[in-house]
Amino acid sequence: MKPEIPKVLEIVAGKLLFDVAPYVTPSYRQSSIGVTAMLLGIVREEWDRAAARRLEENAALRALFRDAAKSVTDTDLRRRLAEAAASSDASALVSELERGNDALRALLIELHAYVEQDASPALRPLEDAIWRELLLSTERRRLSIAPF
Repeated sequence: MKPEIPKVLEIVAGKLLFDVAPYVTPSYRQSSIGVTAMLLGIVREEWDRAAARRLEENAALRALFRDAAKSVTDTDLRRRLAEAAASSDASALVSELERGNDALRALLIELHAYVEQDASPALRPLEDAIWRELLLSTERRRLSIAPF
């Protein structure tokens, strides 16, 4: 038997909710067990998509930076955007993908501040693209909070 991590988390959460929580007192401890079971469900969902979400987002940020580099006049920022756009994920480990994502998102914040401080109409499409990516990033992180 090969235990699948999402299935194990689902079973443990179910055991907590249905086999443990009903027999625990006082009620605040019972509620704490329910919250713990819910968190296990969230971990289950995030575990399944962790690498894919980060790979997708890192690729989207690199594409955004590739396009942004054409519009940015600040030479240092333009160089760093081009470098980030040409970079790639060195590993499929979630911790490594997250480190790369953190660096890309920090550059996105800097780019966003640059665009918002420049009133040039030529940068408005880039600002719109940044907001679209921020919205998509939020959607990628959405939790279903489905029943166990």
